[in-house]
Amino acid sequence: MSNTINFPETGFVRLNQILAPRGPIPVSKSTWWAGVKEGRFPQPQKLGPRTTVWRAEDIRALYETGAS
Repeated sequence: MSNTINFPETGFVRLNQILAPRGPIPVSKSTWWAGVKEGRFPQPQKLGPRTTVWRAEDIRALYETGAS
């Protein structure tokens, strides 16, 4: 995957950095949120009322194990 090269090692990432075509996870937003609810994908953190992020380490672990 060419997108994984530019993915941050640490820090926080927004949803548009996670989902394809920009990010390494090739699922739709609705599939992503269903997976978060079911526990298949990492839980988000809220930085503010309109800012949701995920730990880059959690997302990297997800696609490096092939769990998407």
